[in-house]
Amino acid sequence: MGKRIVYNTALLTGSSLLMRCIGMAFQAWLAGRIGAAGIGLFQLVMSVELLCTTFAISGIRFAVTRLVAEEIGLGRESAVGGAMLRCAAYSLLFGLAAAAVLMTFAEPIGFLWIGDARTVMSLRILACGLPFLSLSSVLSGYFTACGRVWKSTLVHLIEQLSYIGLVAVFLSWTPEGDIERNCAAVTAGITASDMLSFALMLAFFLTDRRAHGSGRGRGPRLTARMLGVALPLAVSSYARSALSTLEHMLVPRGLRKSGLSADTSLAGYGVIQGMALPLISFPSCLLMAVAELIVPELTEAQMRGNGADIRRAVSSLIKKSLVFSACAAALLFALADVLSEGVYGSQEAARYIRLLAPLVPVMYTDMVVDGCLKGLGQQVWSMGINILDAALGVAMVWYLLPVGALDAYIGIIYADELINFALSAARLRRVCKNFS
Repeated sequence: MGKRIVYNTALLTGSSLLMRCIGMAFQAWLAGRIGAAGIGLFQLVMSVELLCTTFAISGIRFAVTRLVAEEIGLGRESAVGGAMLRCAAYSLLFGLAAAAVLMTFAEPIGFLWIGDARTVMSLRILACGLPFLSLSSVLSGYFTACGRVWKSTLVHLIEQLSYIGLVAVFLSWTPEGDIERNCAAVTAGITASDMLSFALMLAFFLTDRRAHGSGRGRGPRLTARMLGVALPLAVSSYARSALSTLEHMLVPRGLRKSGLSADTSLAGYGVIQGMALPLISFPSCLLMAVAELIVPELTEAQMRGNGADIRRAVSSLIKKSLVFSACAAALLFALADVLSEGVYGSQEAARYIRLLAPLVPVMYTDMVVDGCLKGLGQQVWSMGINILDAALGVAMVWYLLPVGALDAYIGIIYADELINFALSAARLRRVCKNFS
């Protein structure tokens, strides 16, 4: 378990650092090109896209990882092909359905839900990429389960580079100051890069199956097991994403009720969500890699009955996560002004970086706790906690934001993260105690 995790973690962390550096530089350029209000509008569009992506994926990425890891852990690698075929059919069904829904209801969502007609064009563009994104998640889950993450990592790097290049080209064709067209240009780059990513991922998968495939064996109850993991996770993720999207939709409205103008509300929301939080989450790439890679490792250990290895691995990961995240929090707090000025060329985000820095140990460690829970088959519990957390977030935004404006929003972020972490950590401790 140790060697493979170390190798793949180093690979994912290195690639994530590279992609995040590129992404932050691009985000800074994008903020200068379309402005804080444009970033705020784009974040609103992406919150709807997150909900549609959740429906398109419908739990299948984790289902692929767990199903393939189970077959490998039980020595039935010949059944992997059958598992992948079922998962691909599932993802295609939900991906096409999500695209049809978003394309059909783009106007009602833009006009009535988001409350800004300038988002309709972007929503329709994003709908075209959902089936490709859904199928790519299946292939990415396969490479994670097999321990060959370098293939999906390379594709994601190419995807990000193509996204940046395409967005730069598309924005060059749109006039500055036209927020609607600028936002549409960015979403067009996302959709085109999603299509390219799927094509590359499929080519890698077909090559991988020729090299590592071992016949056409049939695992027991593959379809039932896939649905048993994917559907409960899908339903719970729908609820959580819907609540999370609703929370993001309510933020600009709550800020307007507090007395801020429409553009000032969008700009404030954009500074926190599109500028401060990306910098806050930048160092988390190491722990995000661990959280993803620990899932198949814990699943295989669970299938083999290695309870001692599971307890030891979980305890070590949590301790190291706390140490790493505490160091990251201290650096973010101390360098907030330097980071904001260096990345964005202004001090707009510095105050919020400093306010959110003490929350970093909770945010980062919660990622690892969540990965451990999923690896031990506790995905429904994990999503249930996330649903409760999201519901509380909506209630707090509704009641507190009109009173406290942006300072209240920071407090809501704190409350959300602390509640989620406390409940998730308590569940993980109880599950680990059950291993003899």
